[in-house]
Amino acid sequence: MKFGKLKEIEGVDFSLPPDHPATGTALESLPKRGVPAEVYLGGTGWSMKEWVGSVYPPKTPSRQYLRAYGQQFNTIELNTTHYRIPTAETVDRWLRETPEDFRFCPKVPQVMSHSRDLGLQSEAFPAFTRVIGRMGQRLGCCFIQLPPHFGTGKAPVLSSFLKAWPAELPLAVEFRHASWFSGEPKVAAELFEEMERLGKYTVLTDVAGRRDVLHMRLTGPVVLLRFVGNGLHPTDYERADAWVRRLSIWAEQGLREAYVFPHQPDNLKAPQMAAYLLEKLREAGLQRVRGPQLRSEQSQYRLFD
Repeated sequence: MKFGKLKEIEGVDFSLPPDHPATGTALESLPKRGVPAEVYLGGTGWSMKEWVGSVYPPKTPSRQYLRAYGQQFNTIELNTTHYRIPTAETVDRWLRETPEDFRFCPKVPQVMSHSRDLGLQSEAFPAFTRVIGRMGQRLGCCFIQLPPHFGTGKAPVLSSFLKAWPAELPLAVEFRHASWFSGEPKVAAELFEEMERLGKYTVLTDVAGRRDVLHMRLTGPVVLLRFVGNGLHPTDYERADAWVRRLSIWAEQGLREAYVFPHQPDNLKAPQMAAYLLEKLREAGLQRVRGPQLRSEQSQYRLFD
């Protein structure tokens, strides 16, 4: 992910901001289920030949990458849907090749998210929602990544999109334009409140060069976290620890599901960060989580025995 990336990160304040004042209210107003929060850990793609032998079993052929990925992770940030709406046959194959506890988080197609009306009048809107609906219970949460130029002046367009989106398909929104965080607070507040009423969620993006997008505003019991690391720099681990603490607090307040996607340069070291997060999440008591068991040079690959 290039958005917000920096070549040099010295001097960046990576500390997590405090929760938005409305986040606690949004969570604490939820009915208490008495069921622990579920955390889903995943990457941004499975077509990684570099993972063969460490993440995937040795000699895994490319046609089996998704099956191997599903054994190691329990979700995916499905970026392929951003560029092409999949066919029903493709979606059915994805479902067959992944376990029952696996959840897909498809990105809304670019032809919709980067159009003037967010695709409301296009054939892509019903085509995408219809085919993604085939996922049923295997659908985690769709998300729309608003383009950098989509500011608060276009709030009515987003409002119309949110109302038109099928209620049975979970949806989260990633904001990028600075006006959502500092430009027109009244407009942003009203939009977030509308998302809360409509049962739509937020994406939180933790990246070095755009600390403002880390708005910490939850609108319901689900959150998508895009954690953009810097090649397993020591600060990556410090940030991961801080996120585990925050997720634990939110879980106590009523968070139901968290989808956590650790990004690393070229996606190569994302499994290592996911494995670290898995360990820390379990230590924090968030037991309803599954993540990678990596093969080291000193140990045998046990997961696929």
